[in-house]
Amino acid sequence: MAEAKNYMYKSWWKIASVLLLLYTFTAGFLLEVPRLPALQETIRNLYFHVCMWFAMMILFTVSVVNAIRYLRSFNLKYDIYARHFAVAGIVFGLLGYTTGAIWASYTWADPNKPAINSFSSIARDPKLIGAAIALLVYFAYLILRDSIQDMDKRARISSVYNIFAYAMLFPAIWILPRILPSLHPGNEGNPALDVKNDISGNMRMVFYPAVIGWTLLGVWITTLKIRLSLLKEKKMIS
Repeated sequence: MAEAKNYMYKSWWKIASVLLLLYTFTAGFLLEVPRLPALQETIRNLYFHVCMWFAMMILFTVSVVNAIRYLRSFNLKYDIYARHFAVAGIVFGLLGYTTGAIWASYTWADPNKPAINSFSSIARDPKLIGAAIALLVYFAYLILRDSIQDMDKRARISSVYNIFAYAMLFPAIWILPRILPSLHPGNEGNPALDVKNDISGNMRMVFYPAVIGWTLLGVWITTLKIRLSLLKEKKMIS
């Protein structure tokens, strides 16, 4: 009984992740949403596309923090943390990119044009291009890190590159796409997450729990990968 209570105490955030995501899927598909022009029922994708991007940013932030911690201490465990949080961030970034591209194909497409022409114009949107560039920069981080055999050299170089990759996120995703013309919310006087223009108050009751749920899921997956990596490192050393 005591062991079960101890496990529950240590794993409360995992249980919270499961409950929050169950709530996200249930409420996300069943609760009433405002049927705005062009969006209609597709607005429910907000709980997935946008929330996954929020989770991505949080995971990338944790990754770069651990990269800085390595450069300050030269403790290799922080390099391992940084890598796996970056991988989790990439996964959520790809999921967010995919759900966003599917959403755009339904809401941005011009019904008066052939589907292939509409898709081509959507693919050239600055927001999608910036997101793709940011993810490619992080893919390059993984390739660079895995191409270096010496552990200390690999950790130093990849930690410095991690900081560069994180710095690239902001101009690629948040700054340049807002300067250039884009169909994405947040441009041309349509601020994202504005009550009047984007989401209603009851949608926020699902949106914020969804952000927390997706983020906790990413942390959960990352901690499992970190444990496996640390076990492999111990076996290599021993």
